[in-house]
Amino acid sequence: MRIWFNKTFSTIQSVFKNLRQSSQTGEVTVICTHTYPTATAFRESDEAYLEPLELTGTAYLDWCVAFCQSQQIDLFWPGKEAALISNHHALFNAIGTKVLSVADYATLTLLHHKGHFYSALPESVAQVMDFQAVNDAESFDHAVADLSLKHQRLCIKPAVSVYGLGFKILDVRRDSIEHVLKGVEYQIPLSELRQGMQNTPTFDTLLVMEHLGGHEWSVDCAGRQGELLCAVQRKKSQLAGHGQSIDNNPEIQGMVTRLTAHYRLNGLFNIQFKEGAQGVRLLEINPRPSGGFGMACLSGVNLAQIAIKAFKGEVLEQPVIGYGLQVTEVNTPVVLQSRI
Repeated sequence: MRIWFNKTFSTIQSVFKNLRQSSQTGEVTVICTHTYPTATAFRESDEAYLEPLELTGTAYLDWCVAFCQSQQIDLFWPGKEAALISNHHALFNAIGTKVLSVADYATLTLLHHKGHFYSALPESVAQVMDFQAVNDAESFDHAVADLSLKHQRLCIKPAVSVYGLGFKILDVRRDSIEHVLKGVEYQIPLSELRQGMQNTPTFDTLLVMEHLGGHEWSVDCAGRQGELLCAVQRKKSQLAGHGQSIDNNPEIQGMVTRLTAHYRLNGLFNIQFKEGAQGVRLLEINPRPSGGFGMACLSGVNLAQIAIKAFKGEVLEQPVIGYGLQVTEVNTPVVLQSRI
């Protein structure tokens, strides 16, 4: 089977490794494309090709169809333009290529905007933190005043963001010079943020939220059209250098099962949770393998193998997860490209 992964996050390397471990020699050929010749994912692929730099939208979709046809791709596992591609499976089916999409177009678009996602999520499926979406200074002030009556600390995050970019805890006591001198991370002085808004009367949607100060879980999942096949919970230590533990929280397992069914999630995906004063709350659904995917598979399950077997309609065995394991990652220096 020739499986193509187009441009995506570098953490896809762990998926490549697990696919190779789960198959006979030559049974699976992993093809990877990227716009950069030094992409780290190339190191773990069987075949590597460069993508055109500037293509997006329908032009990129057309290029993908042509690539699948020329390279005789059996299964396309999209990263870049995943939502658009999910809406055009017929184009690929017509040339004999199957597409593994995590969800349909409407769901992938919804998950991309956390404000819309939180607002649309039924409480019976999972609960999110208390929040308000704002687009200007006046609504920001109102949200801060309102939420401060109910919560000790507040935080902000752009409605559209990855890897936690833009997340900040609102600091009502210190200014930025203290942050610099004391090395304070992930915080921003409320007064200075508010002052900066005077120069930007309107802005892209920002979420003002209660701050969840407890433990965090990252759950790596394999599913089949809404059926949860396996979920590995990684509970992150609040102490630096203490790694993560393979957990078995029944409340989280219940929410993951319901979320998978509600959004008919498929393939490999990741769901994150964090504990606050009122209990565990959903943070986000990532429609792709997570950065910690490799650690999850140290639990004794091969999530990539489960996803592929499910996609092919094969009979699946009940996975045995090594709960209680302490896991971490060790960085390894490598040469990306040598000069002659």
